[in-house]
Amino acid sequence: MDNQLIIHLKSDDRIEGRLARSFKNNDVDVELFVHGEERKFLFKLDEICYIRFLHPPAALSAGEPASLEQIQTITGETFSVAVFSRPQFLKGFIGLLQDGDGPYRTIFFTSTGVRYRQDDSVTLELFRDNVTLADDHIEDVVVLTTPEELVTAGLDQVKQIGQTLQGASEGAGNRQNARVGDILVEAGLVTRDEVEAALYEIPVEAGPNEHAEPESEQHPARRKLKVGELLVTKGLITEEQLICALATKFRLRFVDLHGITPSEAALAAIPQGLASRLQVFPVSLTGRRLVVATSTPTDLTTEDILRFSTNCSIELVVSSSRQIAAAIERYYSHRGEAVDTLLESMKGEAETLSVEEEADEARLLFEPDSEVISLVNRLLIDAYKRGASDIHFEPGSGQSPLIVRYRIDGECVPAHQIAASYKWAIIARIKILALLDIAERRRPQSGKILLRYHQQKLEYRVEITPLVGGREAAVLRLLVASKPLPLSQLALMPYNLERFLGLLQKPYGIILCVGPTGAGKTTTLHSALGHINSRERKIWTAEDPVEITQAGLCQVQINVKIGFTFAEALRSFLRADPDVIMIGEMRDPETAKIAIEASLTGHLVLSTLHTNSAPETAVRLIEMGMDPFNFADALIGILAQRLAKRLCEHCRKKVSAKRELYDQLVADFDRSAGRRLEVLPAFDDAKLMEKCGCERCGGSGYKGRVAIHELMTAIPAIKKAIRHEARVEELREIALQEGMWTLKMDGIMKVLTGDTDMEQILRVCM
Repeated sequence: MDNQLIIHLKSDDRIEGRLARSFKNNDVDVELFVHGEERKFLFKLDEICYIRFLHPPAALSAGEPASLEQIQTITGETFSVAVFSRPQFLKGFIGLLQDGDGPYRTIFFTSTGVRYRQDDSVTLELFRDNVTLADDHIEDVVVLTTPEELVTAGLDQVKQIGQTLQGASEGAGNRQNARVGDILVEAGLVTRDEVEAALYEIPVEAGPNEHAEPESEQHPARRKLKVGELLVTKGLITEEQLICALATKFRLRFVDLHGITPSEAALAAIPQGLASRLQVFPVSLTGRRLVVATSTPTDLTTEDILRFSTNCSIELVVSSSRQIAAAIERYYSHRGEAVDTLLESMKGEAETLSVEEEADEARLLFEPDSEVISLVNRLLIDAYKRGASDIHFEPGSGQSPLIVRYRIDGECVPAHQIAASYKWAIIARIKILALLDIAERRRPQSGKILLRYHQQKLEYRVEITPLVGGREAAVLRLLVASKPLPLSQLALMPYNLERFLGLLQKPYGIILCVGPTGAGKTTTLHSALGHINSRERKIWTAEDPVEITQAGLCQVQINVKIGFTFAEALRSFLRADPDVIMIGEMRDPETAKIAIEASLTGHLVLSTLHTNSAPETAVRLIEMGMDPFNFADALIGILAQRLAKRLCEHCRKKVSAKRELYDQLVADFDRSAGRRLEVLPAFDDAKLMEKCGCERCGGSGYKGRVAIHELMTAIPAIKKAIRHEARVEELREIALQEGMWTLKMDGIMKVLTGDTDMEQILRVCM
């Protein structure tokens, strides 16, 4: 008959017979007539290891092969099987044997009868990505996938490792029995003496068998040997060779993560925090089967933690720790998908909420597992990971959604769109985090949010502004504690750097750094303070907020709410024996007046101001009520600053029409100077570049920013013009005659050196 089969029980007994009834994919048992018996026998699938059919059962008629796998049963047998993805069986899976072309090739494995499954189709595909083999050699690499590092070391060695490890592991009968040291010796990677020497270098822990012989398995040094790690440390083998040994010892396949692009579902299955903590990486997710790469297959808790956390069936594969760390950084660090995934899950509930229902708003805010709480937290972290300086929450009117934009590299770009039903709750949640009044919607409010993420302290300055229609907009400025940069890393051209260093050597006077918000003024001043910071100087700073800290400075946080203003801090500093004073911002005439007076009484004062150019700053301070004579006497120099987008160093390319662009830049530079200047690099020395776009810069062609500067020193002619209250144009002309480079001129120099392009220079200066 056509329904002949062979059952292999977990007890290792073999039973031949024929089906008494059809075998269906939801069956929990199988009924058959045993050969030599006239009655029916019923076998539970939980008692069976596998079933081999002479002909495929009816349930398989619509099936299709999905993958080639190596299957090992709990009885120790190994099969090469083309596994079918459909139909899905309740108690196992079915496939077609690939060994030979005889009868009984259709085989059904019970879930409880399988020790492990290894996807050979992925293995062979990954191997072919790295090296081309003749067809008759493909069978030599069933267990291991060769990483790039081993391919370059030599294919013959890799095949030898794979074959040796496979033979050692199979000969042992149990995957735990093959010793890593023995495997490495048999593969010719190390000698027996080197392994023995490594064993005796491992610290011996006290234990119940501490008096056993070193050669004994009961010796404490044998209980938790890290001989492989020691061999890697001593440079006798590579990490990849050790991983290969561990892979085959534990009968796990080796995956080269360079050739893997995980699905969004796989990445979502393991949160970044868990992946970083366990140092694992999700490779693929098929149904409820999650393939995860690890570099520590000896850690028996990893699989249990992942199974509990993901509620998936876990298949561990191995990869090097370097590849896993790089994959986590590449696929997790700059992802907004965590936010997008949550937003997608909120769409269904959003359709059931009314935009104006404050009861729903309260429910969303105060439920312990509120999605709004999770969403706001993720948005704050997402902005930090993407390098944003500001987060803009912009609620639309009526049923229009809430738009979230990030300011990245000076440009405000749309990041997320949130359903209108949540816009009230989102703003209210931000208010709660900033300790603001959630009921007040008519007046502006200011506050701050403090978070800690991966040991990094994050501070968000919150500004809530009421809009028409009862709506409110929120803008959060992200402040991250950082260290000062050396002046040599501020992109000051040599001409400006030399003059600026000269200003810092003055014993007293005032130096101003000016520009719009977010132009890097505070960074520049702290770099200047770092340059003159010494044990012989007493330096006080008043800041709001304190963004950069450095040893040797007495830094003060301004608190306007209690009346502790910049002016109040300045008065205190003057009574505290200062040498150098830094004022975060001259916000009002009182602060400016005290700062000028301090600089006239033997102190070096540094401060910032929101103006467009260096000459304009002098005119602006006089218009604020400063005495022109005192200010002229106090002034040392004014540094105007902007930040322009920097061309991505990984994808920028040389400009094709180089001569035409070079001539145009030279003409623009000379016009800005008002005369011909022989300071630009020659045509052959210019490095004209243009944007291209790659994965690292998100396709924009720009990554990071470069500073452009305008330094006006207080030479006698400038001081005289200030005393006579000269106009901006007059001051600018005098400064140009004395050698000042305008912002545009400095920007052109940055274009000629390949740091940026003219498009970005024209965006930030005139």
